[in-house]
Amino acid sequence: MKKRSRAAAGVAGCLVAAALVASGCGSSGSSSSAPGVTKTTVLVGSHQPLTGPAAPGYSEIAPAAKAFFQYLNAQGGVNGRKINLIYKDDAYNPTKTVTVVKQLVLQNKVFAIWGGLGTPTHTKVVDYLNSSKVPDLFVSSGCPCWDDGTKHPYTFGWQPNYTIEGKILGQYIKQKFPGKKVGVFYQDDDFGQGGLAGLKQQLGPQIVSAQPYQPTVTNVAPQITAIQKSGAQVLVDFSIPAFTALERLTSFKLGYKPQLVVSNVGIDPTTVGGLLKAFSKGKANTALIEGAITDAYLPSPTDSSNGWIQLFKKIHDQYDAKAPFDGNVEYGMASAYTFAQALKNAGKNLTRQDLVDAVNKGGFTGPGLVPFRYSKTVHGGYGGGAIAVIKNGQIVVTGKPMVTDPSTGPITASTMKPAQPGDNGIVKP
Repeated sequence: MKKRSRAAAGVAGCLVAAALVASGCGSSGSSSSAPGVTKTTVLVGSHQPLTGPAAPGYSEIAPAAKAFFQYLNAQGGVNGRKINLIYKDDAYNPTKTVTVVKQLVLQNKVFAIWGGLGTPTHTKVVDYLNSSKVPDLFVSSGCPCWDDGTKHPYTFGWQPNYTIEGKILGQYIKQKFPGKKVGVFYQDDDFGQGGLAGLKQQLGPQIVSAQPYQPTVTNVAPQITAIQKSGAQVLVDFSIPAFTALERLTSFKLGYKPQLVVSNVGIDPTTVGGLLKAFSKGKANTALIEGAITDAYLPSPTDSSNGWIQLFKKIHDQYDAKAPFDGNVEYGMASAYTFAQALKNAGKNLTRQDLVDAVNKGGFTGPGLVPFRYSKTVHGGYGGGAIAVIKNGQIVVTGKPMVTDPSTGPITASTMKPAQPGDNGIVKP
């Protein structure tokens, strides 16, 4: 990828914002009767795990998105409106998610929900948001359950459907480790079960043990012991970062050393490294995930030659500098960028249906390594990813971007040309 200077990235960032703003120039006289929308502002809400088992790393996502919106707002916002994001802590507790989301809709009167985080949490509010006809954009979860525009027309995923992710990882394992026994450690909900379904499509009988965990139970020794006894030579984790760290420490104590493969969801090195250090009281670090295989649908946050990383780092340094610049911050800004594109495409006289229609039309660009899959019936977000490896404590993309579907469709090379935040602002496919 062509190397770009920090100065160039700054110019590119301004062009991006300018392009997002452009269609709204002179729109101060526009009107809308939609909740949360005034002539100059749009109010957006989100539920996030600011505390609880999923907070490490994931609590950085919403502040990063807010930083991106602040960056846009400083240059006029989108279609003449500044984006105000308010996010509330649900502690990754589904019961609390219901409470805070109803507060956002009924009391705060948000226009839309952005990036509600978590499979077990968001599952409890998706029917409410759809029956209330509140746009529910870019859920921070690849649960296959969001990928159904017929059942949930107001809800859209953003990251790859977990079954797609499982298929791509499974194909790589089948090709790289033919005949090796595979164990799977997975969260016992649609997150882990979706990933397991994709792995099973590719690996079939190679999977000799699949052990679920509950995110409320921190002793994972029974599951890892069972996988070790099965003789699994490859271990696949579909886990949130805290449970990736618990699995690593447990495997270390048991002397179990399989080839590790981890879903993108659970492998951000900064987050997992910090958890390993905390859980072990300073005795462990990213050495326990070194060499792990994963998948990536965004460029590595350490790829300083990438124009999007340069832009996000610039915004991070200006608006969110207290957070580490890692994959969670990149995730928040990239998802916020897509939301801003959707808002722009929805037009000046903003309605909730206009926003939903804009996402159904697709055509979004951004930092993704693969294209989105959006249509009126497909709401699953990115369509694939590339194989990556943890090297020297960083995610290094090593494979070519691949795309597929969550069904039995083939896995093929992506033909999408990577977009850049350059010359003409929003780069079209």
